[in-house]
Amino acid sequence: MFRFTNLSSSRLILSNARNHFRPYSSLTDSASILKSLNLTGKLSAVYDGKWHTGTGPKIVSTNPGTGETLAEINSASREQVLAAIQESKNVARCWRETPAPIRGDVVRKIADALRRNRESLGALISLEVGKIRSEGIGEVQEYIDVCDYASGISRALHGRVIPSERASHLLLEQFHPVGLVGVISAFNFPVAVYGWNQSLACVTGNTTIWKPAPSTPLSSIAVTKIVSEVFEESGLPGGLASMVLGGTEAGETLATNCNVDLVSFTGSTHIGRKVGVTVQERFGKSLLELGGNNAIIVCPDADLDLALSTIPFAAVGTAGQRCTTTRRLLLHSSIYDSLLPRVLDSYSSLMSRIGDPLDSRTLIGPLHSKVGVEAFERAVEDVKKQGGQIVFGGKKVDRPGFFVQPTVTVGLKGSEEVVRKEVFAPILHVLKFDTFEEAVEINNAVGQGLSSSLFTRDPAKYFKWISASGSDCGIVNVNVSTSGAEIGGAFGGEKETGGGRESGTDCWKNYTRRMTSTICYGNEVALAQGVQFT
Repeated sequence: MFRFTNLSSSRLILSNARNHFRPYSSLTDSASILKSLNLTGKLSAVYDGKWHTGTGPKIVSTNPGTGETLAEINSASREQVLAAIQESKNVARCWRETPAPIRGDVVRKIADALRRNRESLGALISLEVGKIRSEGIGEVQEYIDVCDYASGISRALHGRVIPSERASHLLLEQFHPVGLVGVISAFNFPVAVYGWNQSLACVTGNTTIWKPAPSTPLSSIAVTKIVSEVFEESGLPGGLASMVLGGTEAGETLATNCNVDLVSFTGSTHIGRKVGVTVQERFGKSLLELGGNNAIIVCPDADLDLALSTIPFAAVGTAGQRCTTTRRLLLHSSIYDSLLPRVLDSYSSLMSRIGDPLDSRTLIGPLHSKVGVEAFERAVEDVKKQGGQIVFGGKKVDRPGFFVQPTVTVGLKGSEEVVRKEVFAPILHVLKFDTFEEAVEINNAVGQGLSSSLFTRDPAKYFKWISASGSDCGIVNVNVSTSGAEIGGAFGGEKETGGGRESGTDCWKNYTRRMTSTICYGNEVALAQGVQFT
């Protein structure tokens, strides 16, 4: 068993923790941000309780705001990934026997450590991903919030006692840890998505091995340093939360390895389909969070000012690189001509707020990579080829880095390939509808089923929208955006979005195996269903 040397129940009050946050002004350049998180010198690509220099190909971290290289790191080789998997599997055998409330206290300490580093880590996300400052900090806060939630439920991982049809028999249902959880995350949320998985997996008695996006190695190393220090200070092995930096080979190694009991994958539908099939072939468990093609529907009876206030962030927040980004705006034909100009005016007001994501005045940062810019340009050309018009934006921004203009299209019906395909860029397709039923049909007509939102003041439409005959998405909102979900609810979607659920409510059960037990405490064993065998 582990030796717990520092598991006191001391609490760090949030208001006091804020005194440790660095102000924005002290973290405005890459050198100060990297130094604040001890990301200096030669960086390692593998952590399994110890740090190891990678022996695989180099991966590069690029500042999307300038196009400049932040770091080059040798990735993990396949042999190193396999060794890290084995180390994490070894640790899992003991961690599952640790009482859940003690596991919860460790997760609480991770939350406290993240609070102390919230500003620095948020600035690093802005630097490496391209998110604006408040979004970077908000992402760290999301990890903190899920840790708080996970710590709380550590005393409430309830099973069930089920009435038995047989006298002197007890029927029980319990939830045990699956073992080792492999987390493969995407570039757009390099901290929060890992946090969803790590905190809940940890509190339910699992170990994790994390394969982050190869383009965000600095954020991944910084988080792993913070988490590993908590384990070490608590007298626990760091292999409880291992990390390997790498590309396709590292991900495939996790997906194919039978020692990885659950693979949680966040990314494109195209890759997610391959991951799901690969894991299923070996009868492993998978948790898939894939693409979205999200719609806002605005009915003629809606509070139009309220609807208008939500559209800009929904469509261009994170430069259109959220899986919950609004990509389709459905306007009723009676308000289309009056509301569209107001949408375009709101876009015009954002043009002066494009810039350095570390600048607190910026609202739109860059796309994450040159590849993203190329996908944006292809989509703009596809709009024109398929009969649409660009009525706002549609071009790159003339400055260093990977900036593009927020873009609005009209003239498409919604069935075109360019509308049905998810493009990770700030492109909003504005479509018309005549009836509520038609709008629901358009919403549901795409392959993805992540998030959707309806703006109306009609309660009958509210309940139709969230009924079985309404939106077929996993997230179905009324009078709020498609984007910016709270951690308390289950996050995920249907169809090509993968069907996985993460974060709140009972999502902790994804990291467990369900066990049903029957106990006879009497002197005679009876068969179920009245079967006689005498």
